[in-house]
Amino acid sequence: MFEQAVIPVQDQQRVSEMNAVLESTFAASSVARFLKRVQSAGLRVRDFEGILSRGLLGPNTAALYGALVDSDRGQVRERYLALVERVALEHRAKYLKVYAYY
Repeated sequence: MFEQAVIPVQDQQRVSEMNAVLESTFAASSVARFLKRVQSAGLRVRDFEGILSRGLLGPNTAALYGALVDSDRGQVRERYLALVERVALEHRAKYLKVYAYY
């Protein structure tokens, strides 16, 4: 059976800050607003770097993410993508264009 390797976090404080931003973004009360902003920007929800560069996760989040080492960036990106996939189906249906792969 496959087990994903556990990679230690290098900068726990910054990763915790990023995770807090992601959790608040994908909270049930704010996820629809976030998806609407992604749609208005003409981006796909899985384009993490594009969303960061446009400031859709907050004005300081791109700098915070840029200060992380590669392994921590990968973990934050994986956390983001996991949260994207956990969005409720009604939101995913409403914002189908941001979830589409075309």
